[in-house]
Amino acid sequence: MMSADAPVRAIELASAGVRLEPLAEAHRVGLRAAARAPEIWAHMPYAALGAGFDGWFEGSLAAAAGGREAVWAVAVGDVLVGSTRYLAIEPQQRRLEIGATWYAPAVWGTYVNPACKLMLMRHAFETLGFNRVEFKTDILNTRSQAAIAKLGAQREGVFRAHMVRADGSLRDSVYFSVIASEWRAVQDRLEARLKAFA
Repeated sequence: MMSADAPVRAIELASAGVRLEPLAEAHRVGLRAAARAPEIWAHMPYAALGAGFDGWFEGSLAAAAGGREAVWAVAVGDVLVGSTRYLAIEPQQRRLEIGATWYAPAVWGTYVNPACKLMLMRHAFETLGFNRVEFKTDILNTRSQAAIAKLGAQREGVFRAHMVRADGSLRDSVYFSVIASEWRAVQDRLEARLKAFA
């Protein structure tokens, strides 16, 4: 279990053919290619494609270097397919959020997301000793809400006018969570899903 005042840093994690690598400069080119589909960014509060990619990448490196977030590049074999992170990290309260997750459309609906979430939740609960993992998504993003619910996370409610979208409109955010007492059942569910993909 980590110290309550120590920053949470990304470490390499691997499972089911998916690898999470701490974000580094070496990932820039591969992630730029993975991020090029506009549909990735339809429900995100920013768009990291085209001219917006470098701003997203630099900001992500800075957040990781400053200890505010733990940021990973997602790799399948030698191909980078997206990014995910811990954010809203509150070590003293033993909670964090898994989010800012995006994948190239080629891996949507595959084993990649459950593998990533299994690794990230296992690390949060078992290695870091956290009590709560949160997820949030745009209320309009029904695909993401279904994916989070499929993980076994509990829907908790809606934060109204919670964020500002890239187009300036106000976004309501739907919150979900998994708590430590639920982790074993959620883990079993994710492992069963991954076996079904094998």
